[in-house]
Parts: sequence; structure tokens; C-alpha cells
Amino acid sequence: MIRAIIVDDHAVVRAGLCRLLDAEADIKVVAQTGLAHDAVKLCRQHKPDVVVLDYGLPDLDGLEATRQLGELDPKPRVLVLTMHANEEYATRVVRAGATGFVPKAAPADELLAAVRKVAGGGVYVSAAIMEKMVSRIGQATADAPEAVLSNREHQVLTRLARGMTTKEVATALHLSPSTVETYRSRILEKLSLRNNSDITRFAIRRGLIGPE
Repeated sequence: MIRAIIVDDHAVVRAGLCRLLDAEADIKVVAQTGLAHDAVKLCRQHKPDVVVLDYGLPDLDGLEATRQLGELDPKPRVLVLTMHANEEYATRVVRAGATGFVPKAAPADELLAAVRKVAGGGVYVSAAIMEKMVSRIGQATADAPEAVLSNREHQVLTRLARGMTTKEVATALHLSPSTVETYRSRILEKLSLRNNSDITRFAIRRGLIGPE
């Protein structure tokens, strides 16, 4: 029996995921929550095989949530769900320790297959995204300019691109405003951008922001 925890801050989506997984004879949802911090606590309590994790949570993003879950013992397998069908997100969460990455637009059968694959020790990335990830190998940086950013710079960029202020980004990432400004300066320099408007346009063009 595959023991799963569902983590999604949208109650309706979470309920739907729970119903989908619980309807399968070999999968049991042992807990659910809308916060990453609660997910860590629930994993310590229930020791699930798989955590189905929404990338865009209100307290932590998918990168940080995956990292914290990966520090647990025993370590659950993490399957990330996201609105961003983007190879940059997939590459980063897999590097952070996730074992699966599925867009929320994927059909139910694909999600179930992904849960079973990661629970069995495998890695699952949707075919369309995997194709983009493979094609990126050997690409010049100019073809994927966001790849030069560190994970923290990537987190700052996506928040600034959504219109958050320096103070709001600092609060969200538990950083000082001056540290956020330092990251912002590095982002502008690395990507040859001039201001926050450029950051937003860049993120939209590269598919790094969108509704979660």
C-alpha cells in the first residue's frame, strides 16, 4: 500500500486529489494540508511513501519545501505538481531532491502513474517537459539565460516579477531587505536587465511566472 500526503493550499484541489488517490486500491492518503511547514510535521508523524506537493504554497515554494522534506528520516519521495509546465522548474526541483514533476494540467491517469513510479523508487517527469530538459543539455546559456541564476536568485526573480516589493520578498523568503536588493542586483547583472519591469517581461517571456 502506497501511503501518501497531499499538500496544496487550494482546498478544492486538495479534496479532488485526495478522492482521486483514495479511489485506488493500492494508494491511501494518510494526511493532507495546505502548508509546507505542516507537511514536514505530518511526514514526521505518518512517515508517508510519497508527498504530492504543490509548488506554489503560501509559506514555502517548491524548492525550499522539497529541500526540507529531503532532510527527514525516513525521507519521503516528493512528487511536485505545478501550473508551470516549464523545464526550468523541473530541473531545479529535481536537483533539490524531488523524484517527480507533473503539471497540474496532466490527466488523472498520468498523476496516478507518477505516484506509483516515484513510490517504487523511480523518477517521473512528464514526457513533454522531459523532452525540453534533454534538449537543454549542451545548449548555450543564451538559449536558457535563467539557468545562470542560483536557486535563491530564481526565487527572488519570480517574486519580483509578480510585483512583490523588496520588503514582501524579504518576508516571504526570510531574508533582510538589503539581502534581497543584493540578489536583485545580481539578477539584473546576470540577465542584462535594467529594472523590475524588465524582470517581469523576462519572466513572462521565459514562462517562469503564471497563475498558481
